[in-house]
Amino acid sequence: MTDDECITIEHITSATLKMSAIDKHDALGIGCGEESTSSPSNGFTLNANTINIHKHVAHVARMPTERNAMEYNMNHKRRGLALIFNHEFFDIPSLESRKGTNADCEKLKKAFKKLDFEVTDHKDCKLRELLEWIEKAATHDHSDSDCIAIAILSHGEQGYLYAKDVMYKIDTIWHYFTAVTCPTLAGKPKLFFIQACRGDRLDPGIKLQKTETDGDGLSISSMSYKIPIHADFLISYSTIPGFYSWRNTSNGSWFIQSLVEELNTHGKEYDILTLLTFVNQRVAMDYESCVPARPIMDQQKQIPCITSMLTRILRFSDKSKNCNR
Repeated sequence: MTDDECITIEHITSATLKMSAIDKHDALGIGCGEESTSSPSNGFTLNANTINIHKHVAHVARMPTERNAMEYNMNHKRRGLALIFNHEFFDIPSLESRKGTNADCEKLKKAFKKLDFEVTDHKDCKLRELLEWIEKAATHDHSDSDCIAIAILSHGEQGYLYAKDVMYKIDTIWHYFTAVTCPTLAGKPKLFFIQACRGDRLDPGIKLQKTETDGDGLSISSMSYKIPIHADFLISYSTIPGFYSWRNTSNGSWFIQSLVEELNTHGKEYDILTLLTFVNQRVAMDYESCVPARPIMDQQKQIPCITSMLTRILRFSDKSKNCNR
């Protein structure tokens, strides 16, 4: 990349976080007075009320895959839904428009369709609209589906994403698809792809070079089983916590460009974690910011981040006309 006019970052200023008490209460998950427990390893937050709801309740869902199977059952009649939430313009004055996001959206739609997903995209949704689409997807009967995929392209900051009108905690979205709230997806992969900043830190990278000393380099019952309600999620972020995420205003973001390339090239060949490892490689090796007019932003790097609660290998095998439920 050589055109400094074609590089921008998924950035919001700290001013956007200086919300009034009312605004903070409107941003889902920020309201005061909730006792919560959280796991820093996976980003999920459960408040006390959520925990009490599920306590002492025996939940049963249909078994989509045999207990000890190495791979997810991807032989249902349908691949499943893929929802893309594409945010370009915002009602919040401090947030700039996200030029290039439409290129991301179109490329991602084609890649998902190539993998047999039923794709819908939703442009510049306010939070209420976004959650209505999410709730509709969560209450859909997924019995005949392999999985679900959701992509969110927006601004973000430290655990929050932006709808058109307000910020929200990203774990708000996951909650709709847990095994308890969406039983027809229990035991099936739930995939999330997040293109957004997660902070304002920059990664200058480090140069690796060969030194003179380096060489060239040569029981239990199989009838039923119990799983955690947060099992089988995978969240692929465009960057690591606290850091910028870069976007080309013509070609789209580094992460989505790389994700689409891998899905198109190896989507039905490699398993999802292998695919995402090579997405990481593409972003890490093939991209570097070119903004000579702003030295602090110039020659910066980026690395995506994968959070996986998958319990089996996931491979998008070809859909057969004779797939079983």
